[in-house]
Amino acid sequence: MSRPGSSSCLSIRAQTGFSRWLCGVGALLVALFGFGSQPMRADSTRVVHVYCAQDQVYAEPIFEAFHRSTGIRVLPVFDSEAVKTVGLANRLIAERRHPVADVYWGNEELRARQLAAMVIFRETNGWTGFGQRSRRIVYNPQRLASARVPKSVSELTNSAWNGRLSLAFPGFGSTATHFLALRQAWGEARWQTWCRALAANKPYLEEGNSQVVRRVARGEAWIGLTDSDDIAAGIREGLSVAMATSVDELMVLPNTVAVVRECPHEEAAQALYMYLQQRAVTGKLVEVGALESTLPDGQLLQPDWPAILRDLDRGASQIRRIFRP
Repeated sequence: MSRPGSSSCLSIRAQTGFSRWLCGVGALLVALFGFGSQPMRADSTRVVHVYCAQDQVYAEPIFEAFHRSTGIRVLPVFDSEAVKTVGLANRLIAERRHPVADVYWGNEELRARQLAAMVIFRETNGWTGFGQRSRRIVYNPQRLASARVPKSVSELTNSAWNGRLSLAFPGFGSTATHFLALRQAWGEARWQTWCRALAANKPYLEEGNSQVVRRVARGEAWIGLTDSDDIAAGIREGLSVAMATSVDELMVLPNTVAVVRECPHEEAAQALYMYLQQRAVTGKLVEVGALESTLPDGQLLQPDWPAILRDLDRGASQIRRIFRP
């Protein structure tokens, strides 16, 4: 089974990485994101520095459209799939006394809430969520009929999926968020039993969610636990994957945008903060598959975020011990 090579965990200090797929759709996306608005000012000295966890192929066309609309140049820092949220968060924490970034564009809620609790963002209107994607089950229709796809996440421990399941290592990213939400929903005893049974099923543990989709597409795994945008990307590429539509115990993952406390370019940061929340921007992200317009059927998790944050270290430690003994 595949295992990531570093010692990454949910901790804000975790580090790992790998190359994100990029399939030559940049020109098309730029065309899609050309909203047609006229520049307010073409002052090339106006800039905003962004730490961006959204995939580069989706974010860059938005930044270009924002520049055309406002005259403000976006200087982004991206990160690889496995480390994108943690790595960027580490930078924000390290730079908290002398901020470099103006805006943080996140791709899931837990990390934004953690940074907000550390007062990394400005205290009034510091961050917000926009759009939505979700955790999903992906399957290979050549290996598995849709009627046999699990109807709940709890079923992933069934012996039928022994050696046939793929998921990103649950110590980081959206997989970690999902596991911690399950821990809260089920209670610690049931959750630990499930985690141990899942580990005993010998899943492929990947470095990121896109690798889950590719493993399933190759037929090495029959099913996987991943994110909706990664499945959409695989379907666009013509991979042999499908998305289960009705599964319990999944969760919604909004994108987040935040203005960094005492950032160097607050006026430009505010402009981008408002821009990303526009319905037109969200609509374009839906068009290209980065966000989704419909959520899975079934019972979705409703996390108590403050409680998850309070118990974050304990949950992360348990994940580490179970999945990387």
